[in-house]
Amino acid sequence: MAETSYDIAVIGSGPGGYVAAIRAAQLGFKTVCIEKEPTLGGTCLNIGCIPSKALLYSSESYQFMEKYAPQHGIEASGLQIDFPQMMKRKTEVVSTLVQGVAGLFKKNNVARVFGVAKLINGHEIEVVSEKGTERIQAKNIILATGSESIQLPFLPFDEKIVLSSTGALSLPKIPKKMVVIGAGVIGVELASVYARLGTEVIIVEMLDRICPAMDAAISKALLQILKKQGLQFYLNAEVTGADLKTKTPSINIIFEGKEMSIEADCVLVAVGRRPYHKGLELDQAGVKVSSKGFVEVNQNFQTAVPSIFAIGDLIEGVMLAHRASEEGIAVVEHLAGLSGHINYLAIPNVIYTHPEAAAVGLTEQEAKDAQLNVFTGTCLFKANSRARCVGDTDGLVKIIGDKDSGRLIGLHIVGSKASEMIGEGVIAIDKKATVSEIAYASHAHPTLSEAIKEAALNALGHAIHF
Repeated sequence: MAETSYDIAVIGSGPGGYVAAIRAAQLGFKTVCIEKEPTLGGTCLNIGCIPSKALLYSSESYQFMEKYAPQHGIEASGLQIDFPQMMKRKTEVVSTLVQGVAGLFKKNNVARVFGVAKLINGHEIEVVSEKGTERIQAKNIILATGSESIQLPFLPFDEKIVLSSTGALSLPKIPKKMVVIGAGVIGVELASVYARLGTEVIIVEMLDRICPAMDAAISKALLQILKKQGLQFYLNAEVTGADLKTKTPSINIIFEGKEMSIEADCVLVAVGRRPYHKGLELDQAGVKVSSKGFVEVNQNFQTAVPSIFAIGDLIEGVMLAHRASEEGIAVVEHLAGLSGHINYLAIPNVIYTHPEAAAVGLTEQEAKDAQLNVFTGTCLFKANSRARCVGDTDGLVKIIGDKDSGRLIGLHIVGSKASEMIGEGVIAIDKKATVSEIAYASHAHPTLSEAIKEAALNALGHAIHF
């Protein structure tokens, strides 16, 4: 059995793991990253964030040419979808980025080991692969194995008819009809991809709103926009069963007190994700796990075993790739004696529909629940000159401030390029900027970000453009 010693061993090479490994190596630690899959990058790069955004952009480009280009004086004849090419491009984007991670490992002298990891104790890891068994010694271990899609008991994934997000990103052809169970981020994003390509999409959600983590105003606005785009919604609906043995599969739901059956070519189950730590043998190593399956850690991401740390989707909190990356950096900087720190209030969240939705800080309800003295301001993109120029006027910006301090405590956007605009709110919240400072900061004209300034002015009671 081969045996190697390191300062830090990272298990998992997703955005949390590979970033932690690179930063550790930069700080002078002898570092290894262990990955069970044949490629680096984890769920995000291989079967999550990156392939979904590639398909979202491709389908959005098609939708623009089909529905909106004529408004701009652009006529295209013979427009058609080459779905295999769309999928090929997605694969090429993924491959390029995965190779990029491998290149970064090489540049920073991060060792790579491919195989299934099992914790022996706080300093030993057994890795099993086709090449055999390897024993790795490490002064410190960082767990970054991410999460997996949650199955419904009566709808086990076969990735042909019953799909997880992984299967939905690799369909061989465009389905005629798709049912999506769950109106969270993954559900509405993948529903958008196929609706743009001509699929009849029906979304079933047990709650009374979509994307419930978003501010209520943003959730409501996004719902209306997606309905305009042709997506169908059953809210406050309960999925009770399914019949997958017939020629046309169907799911059974209860909606408005009535039992219904919905037929479709495929069903995407997007009801959430759960921590993935299968095979790690956490109990054997002394690592504690909560009743919800999350690894328990202290403020320094340290588990019950002092030399073992956990980050990202493995621990309680919003499941975001960039959150995992920040935590990975914080852990290794802490181990290096630096002041690794994360301001969770300043972690943004984005939904890549069109228009996009993005948020940072507290929602209005969260602020009120925290008994803060709240004031708000909004600006519709209909009042924004750049939005008019590009013909993308759906949506709004909502500012939330604390009256006692004047500080910005929340920025919420549904609109074109919201994912890029939200960075202003991230910096403002992290640096404790006031709503007044945002309102009086000069914003280039004409830009979409002027809507943030206008919303801030509105919160102060003197909006200029509406």
